[in-house]
Amino acid sequence: MKIPVSVLVVIYKSNGEVLLIERADQESFWQSVTGSIDFASEDLRQAAIREVQEETGIDVHKLSPDALQDMHHHIEYEIYPQWRFKYEAGVIKNTEHWFSLQVPDDIVIRLSPREHIAYQWLPFATAAAKCFSPSNGQAILRLFSSKAS
Repeated sequence: MKIPVSVLVVIYKSNGEVLLIERADQESFWQSVTGSIDFASEDLRQAAIREVQEETGIDVHKLSPDALQDMHHHIEYEIYPQWRFKYEAGVIKNTEHWFSLQVPDDIVIRLSPREHIAYQWLPFATAAAKCFSPSNGQAILRLFSSKAS
């Protein structure tokens, strides 16, 4: 059963383009990298690194040491009914912790085909609007509003 604690990683380039990936199990469900922790004591940063590797093929350890940033923000949201079966009975809320990852402009993306079927780089405002999850869009806008100040 999944643990109701997860990470969301907004991956972006220096030109402000954001990576969105389309879920394999939900057509037109575009999102950033997301995933639950694997065990209760898993470090959130390590979970973010693992999820980025699993979903995009990007090895965070090969990037600049400050490429992955904790956005020091988390939200609690209601788990979509179609995915509640993955959690213990009665679990309907998840706590999601936000991270950002700046990658080189020429980064190669290798999707995990069982999880995602397509990807695209979009200007941050377009990416935020395209996200299926409103909180994912909010994470993108929050990242770029902090960069403008």
